[in-house]
Amino acid sequence: MPVKVSVIVPVHNPGPYIEDCVASLLRQSLPADEYEVIFVDDGSTDATPARLDRLAAEHPHIQVVHQPNSGWSGKPRNVGIAASRGEFLMFVDNDDYLGDEALERMYAYGVAHRADVIVGKMAGKGRPVPVELFRRNHPRATVDSAPLIDSLTPHKMVRRAFLERTGLRFPEGRRRLEDHVFVAEAYLRADNVSVLSDYVCYYHVKRDDASNAGFQPFDPVGYFANLREALDVVERYTEPGPLRDRLLRRWLRVEIVDRMSGRRLLGLPDDYRRQLFREMHEVVLERFGPGVAPGLRPGQRIVAALIRDDRYDDLVAQAEWEAGVGPGAAPTGVEWHDGTLRISFTAEYRRDGAPLAFPVGGEGTPAAEAPRDLAQAVAWLGADAVDGFEKATVDLVLRDRASSASFFQPVEVTRERVPAGDGRVRLVLRATADVDPGTAAGGTALHAGLWDAYVRLGLGGWTKECRLGPVRGPDRPAPQAGIVADRVVLPYWTKRHDNLSLDVDRAGKALGLGRLTPEDATVSETHPLSVALPLHVPDRVAVLVRLTSTATGERIQRTGTLTPADGARSLLEAGVPLHEVRGAAWRLEVCLAPRAEAPRFLPLPLVLRPARTGGALLTRPAAAGPLRRLVRRARRVLGAALRGTTSRATAARETTRKA
Repeated sequence: MPVKVSVIVPVHNPGPYIEDCVASLLRQSLPADEYEVIFVDDGSTDATPARLDRLAAEHPHIQVVHQPNSGWSGKPRNVGIAASRGEFLMFVDNDDYLGDEALERMYAYGVAHRADVIVGKMAGKGRPVPVELFRRNHPRATVDSAPLIDSLTPHKMVRRAFLERTGLRFPEGRRRLEDHVFVAEAYLRADNVSVLSDYVCYYHVKRDDASNAGFQPFDPVGYFANLREALDVVERYTEPGPLRDRLLRRWLRVEIVDRMSGRRLLGLPDDYRRQLFREMHEVVLERFGPGVAPGLRPGQRIVAALIRDDRYDDLVAQAEWEAGVGPGAAPTGVEWHDGTLRISFTAEYRRDGAPLAFPVGGEGTPAAEAPRDLAQAVAWLGADAVDGFEKATVDLVLRDRASSASFFQPVEVTRERVPAGDGRVRLVLRATADVDPGTAAGGTALHAGLWDAYVRLGLGGWTKECRLGPVRGPDRPAPQAGIVADRVVLPYWTKRHDNLSLDVDRAGKALGLGRLTPEDATVSETHPLSVALPLHVPDRVAVLVRLTSTATGERIQRTGTLTPADGARSLLEAGVPLHEVRGAAWRLEVCLAPRAEAPRFLPLPLVLRPARTGGALLTRPAAAGPLRRLVRRARRVLGAALRGTTSRATAARETTRKA
């Protein structure tokens, strides 16, 4: 078979952190004879070279190239390009990993849209990744029509013919930002770039020891010399004007302004941030023309102007003020509506924990002027927030706790100016999000696990995220679980911080089934078992009911149904064959989602006891007294001992037989 995709992985002393990468490459849904993996060992001195050689010996579609250390990732990637045979090339770092269907999906998407570059949705595990770029699919994207420039890491799929036509390769040697140079030129020269956002293709991982290359301190002089090379690419392939200014703005914003803002600046040693400041001052004066900074947000414009004007102390004062500013989001309602979880909340910015109030009627941030002092900077930011309040945005994002995959939910927003006295107002956004568990993960159902609710608030000069919560006290919404899209979905409040999360197909006791009493259930010879459960169902749902004899362990299983009873309860009904359950007490269990990824039977606190006069009674299980618990424990210990003795005897007989 022709090789569809060549995966190129530069490797240098990853230790055990390469194992997740290897496992994900072996799990790919693309058939093994349709892709190859090329590990380029860049002079590793740990056990990795031998590990990779063993891997290649076991898997024909994996090869390893060993070379002396080159200093950075550019040369290993170029060596991988030269050794590859695939129609497309996928670049992966040795401490990251792919989604199981990443290669198959990205390849098909690229072929369908004739793309030279395919950008797959990313999830950041402990490190930031682009968010806005992956709101939706972009079959035909350009740097002018989509925020491509926000994603400059090398983790893309690129058509081989495009590389051959352009001669594009990674800069080599001991240097930084080689991926910026490569990816920026690829975006600007490609006939088409496609962005796949409905499946997480790439997991960008921060190692537990924080030893990823991108997290290591860098020499400011060398770093900003390399940054100038990325700017050269933009200037080489664009004309002067708004598009060039917008692209250059990315480096001013991310590599300079963001590093010099808020907690990020304050967390650096003073001598190091002064070195950064000196280099940044030179770059800003030298490379960013008058059309670049005015497109930044108000707070970013202030920081850029302070850097340009060489005002280090004022920059630190600005960072200290901004470090106390952040969003807050308070839930006001969490309830089910016909299978959709409706989440209502308010969101606003706070400073040092208190709502941030803004002056009315002030003058906003000038396009290029720096403030005379911190007070004027704060006044400018407040005026910009008030003037632009009608454009303020808020989003609800569900984030998988295990993988960090993020998905936007549909939200309706209203904006309210709340008087705060002294000519000031609070700017409050009131939002309602509808979460459909069957489509909430980018058009597909939420998979089993824990999903955390985040709020993303864009107002004035900031776009920041926070958890949805905390909320405490008697007025806190207390939603029940819902059975939707073959999932058991429980909204709950986290124990440590009282934030909203969703438990999908994991909760047991928290579902509230243990609070049932015999009064909640009926059964007779002529009527099926009927139990009122504290669960929301949008329509009739098929379930399984299991009865287990307490005397013999015999099991009887029947199909049942859950139907809506009222807003907070549903009715479980199942035909129980009373003629089969005579003579013993029977425990009851229910499987609420038989077609889930991992179906589970949950116990009900009810026991079916045949009546001497016919029919049956439903009671609660008898509480086990100390003596009964002791007997049960003795039985378990004795059973384990007997099983162990039997196993040893069997092994002895087998040894004798072989001898």
